[in-house]
Amino acid sequence: MDQEQSRHLSRIEQLQVSFEAARGRLVVRLSEATDEAAETGQGSAWSAAQIGWHVAAVTTRFAGIMSGEIPAAQALPAEFAERLWSDVLASIPDRIEAPAATAPPPAVRRKEAVAALEASGVRMVRAIESLTPERGGRMGITHPLVGTISVYQVGDWATAHIIRHNRQAKRALGLP
Repeated sequence: MDQEQSRHLSRIEQLQVSFEAARGRLVVRLSEATDEAAETGQGSAWSAAQIGWHVAAVTTRFAGIMSGEIPAAQALPAEFAERLWSDVLASIPDRIEAPAATAPPPAVRRKEAVAALEASGVRMVRAIESLTPERGGRMGITHPLVGTISVYQVGDWATAHIIRHNRQAKRALGLP
């Protein structure tokens, strides 16, 4: 196995482990909540179930970009170098308006959110597993929130998105 393939396999493993850990924590949080607690929003804020639904919708989109089902990734310029993910993450504003396509409906059942998170997780894991070194590192997207990132980093963004919203779900559930 050459160095490029070894780096690729290591990157795939890291993406899978971090994604599954983050997704798993949110699924457990929603699964352990009561229906009432998870489905009740506070004021104009989303309920924990709505947060889970949104995360599932965004994860499905990220998986589509990674797999190529959503044709958003383009060849990166030869001079492209990935920025540290911590630097990319630091550039994302604290408050973001969700695009209409990923905004949850007015009422989401807790069980529906958990099922959607499970289904989107399967899609994401398949998308990660399908990555080749060429697609993962030599293709990417440009987005106003993160600038230009590789397809590998789309997986990092998916994980960061879940972590961000897991904290939001925790607050929505009134947990310390």
